[in-house]
Amino acid sequence: MNVIFEIYKTLLKKFGKQGWWPTTKANSLIPVYDKNFPKKRRTEREKLEIAIGAILTQNTTWKNVEKAIKNLKKNGLLNRKKLKEISVEELANYIRSSGYFKQKAKKIKAYIEFKGKVTRKNLLKIWGVGKETADSILLYAYNKPIFVIDAYTKRILSRIGFNAKTYEEFQNIFHNNLRRNHIIFNEYHALLVKLAKEYCKKNNPLCKKCPILKFCNYGKSKV
Repeated sequence: MNVIFEIYKTLLKKFGKQGWWPTTKANSLIPVYDKNFPKKRRTEREKLEIAIGAILTQNTTWKNVEKAIKNLKKNGLLNRKKLKEISVEELANYIRSSGYFKQKAKKIKAYIEFKGKVTRKNLLKIWGVGKETADSILLYAYNKPIFVIDAYTKRILSRIGFNAKTYEEFQNIFHNNLRRNHIIFNEYHALLVKLAKEYCKKNNPLCKKCPILKFCNYGKSKV
């Protein structure tokens, strides 16, 4: 049995399509979810917004990122040209809600200056862009089939019983057990985040009610 694929099917049946990555629409300031989003090609504006969101979400909650995105859009700053023109200090003030705003302003500036081909290798050369951020940009903005590994994913897989330690080891669990398809990777990662927030919590996980309890060594030891 392919446990990784079975978990995906179980979570998709339980939670349904998640519609990641949320982006703003022409007439709105708040990012919204669209269940068909994974299947769509991104506009240049969406690519930029997703990349900025991936940087802003480092070490903070999405709720705080939404506030920053709203501020940027309200002031016409979800635009490469305008982001280049604004100072780091001014940009930092607009994204204050995301935390570490001075550092993140510098990271956004570094990303905006990037002119090369969008590849994982090139993205990782940009100051402030790590593996998780680069992979988020590739998967969600550019529809590249590369699985994003975050703290939620590591927590769930470790509890299930997978013996992985490095980012690449966790990532290969998905790459080696699933068809390389950006729609599946998109949905799966979003579903794991949903699971982690509602059931597989860091403290006091709800193991008895967890939809993937039958696959989880940790959960079965707790019930």
